[in-house]
Amino acid sequence: MDYSQKSVLVSGGTGSFGNFIVRRLLDLGAKEVRVLSRDEKKQHDMRVFYRGRTNLSFVIGDVRNRERLDEAMSGIDIMFHAAALKQVPTCENFPHEAIHTNVTGAQNVVDAALRNGLEAFVMISTDKAVKPVNVMGMTKALQERIVLKGNQSRLNRGTRFACVRYGNVLRSRGSVIPLFRRLLATGQRLTITDDRMTRFLLTLNDAIDLVLYAAERQQGGEIFVRKAPSARITDLAAIISEEAGKPLEYDVIGLLPGEKLNEIMLTEEELVRTEDLGDYYRIHPWWNKVHFEHLRAEYSSFDSLVEKEQIKRLMVRADKEFESMEMAGGDFANF
Repeated sequence: MDYSQKSVLVSGGTGSFGNFIVRRLLDLGAKEVRVLSRDEKKQHDMRVFYRGRTNLSFVIGDVRNRERLDEAMSGIDIMFHAAALKQVPTCENFPHEAIHTNVTGAQNVVDAALRNGLEAFVMISTDKAVKPVNVMGMTKALQERIVLKGNQSRLNRGTRFACVRYGNVLRSRGSVIPLFRRLLATGQRLTITDDRMTRFLLTLNDAIDLVLYAAERQQGGEIFVRKAPSARITDLAAIISEEAGKPLEYDVIGLLPGEKLNEIMLTEEELVRTEDLGDYYRIHPWWNKVHFEHLRAEYSSFDSLVEKEQIKRLMVRADKEFESMEMAGGDFANF
């Protein structure tokens, strides 16, 4: 896709994912990159970091505000929707707030995209939306359905809506690696909710590759999934302890509300609609009469485990990516 001819809006554009995709879009020479978020401090950090970039602009606003969305989408060709409440404990404690942002907010964004006649729209989802057991996953599952149904709206004049799913992003805010490193740096013992736990892992640039892949190849209604390795939480703890020069010691504190032992990226129901594209899966929409037989089981983090050496290489890559994104004097250095 030739982004030099495209104006792109990134909601949640000051978050971990947002910051990375803004950089990638600028590197691709996008005609305009517009950031929509609620955080004036992080917008200021980005404005200072990218000073002199005439193709980068900012809008302070919330996906709960329909009028502000129309302003943000005016003249936009492509939207990447990353704004969400996505911390599992926060959503468990304040489910009504998660609904307002992740569900009602998603409908507001889809409606605005239809009103403004966007070309393409990609929503960022999560493995927690698959067979969800927590509020965050439940609201993201509903968000997927809301976004995909945008393709069938009677108001749709050609906007293509799609979603992407991925697992835990190494080094992003709220991920376990910064937590483990902080605990060890301050002389505290590691805490693990359950030592049987497994999680899909990828770097932020892997996530960006997935989103751009979906934007270019979607026809409307698909969910794209990036194949990813997964790790045992105890292996992560061992690697980070070794990195800190300390023995592996941890306390098991029990599963938190809404926490799974293993994550799933594809369900049995989706398998017959899922096309294997090499590094990616494409889940075709339920209204397309397609049938595939090459997948026989759910895509689970328990079945995708890799050895410690591969995890170490992935962590080294994630660290280098974040070092290149540090913003002097700004919060992005503290991911």
